[in-house]
Amino acid sequence: MSEVPRPTELRLHQKSRELEVAYPDGTRFRLPCEYLRVFSPSAEVRGHGPGQETLVTGKEEVNIVRIEPVGQYAVKLVFDDGHDTGIYSWETLWELARNRERYWQAYQERLARARATEGGA
Repeated sequence: MSEVPRPTELRLHQKSRELEVAYPDGTRFRLPCEYLRVFSPSAEVRGHGPGQETLVTGKEEVNIVRIEPVGQYAVKLVFDDGHDTGIYSWETLWELARNRERYWQAYQERLARARATEGGA
């Protein structure tokens, strides 16, 4: 497997609530803050092992208020809902960007199942 590229630029678009990530080869991704929040790599969201993931909901209006560097390998995204424990490594950002469509579809399906369960109980 090839090495994960390090972003050359991270640009926060607060009005559209998106984080733009640029790579050395010219590839750019625009990742919605909601997407980054619900897929936070924090233990609060991902749990401490398989099957412990939390379905994060109600983050449609969430925004990033700060981006803090973490060494040479990651950034910490601070969200306006107070969430600030996710460390987004370059590998995590690359994975989230490359798989956005598939991950978002799976998230929407989980959300629909959770709503159906709530409504049918």
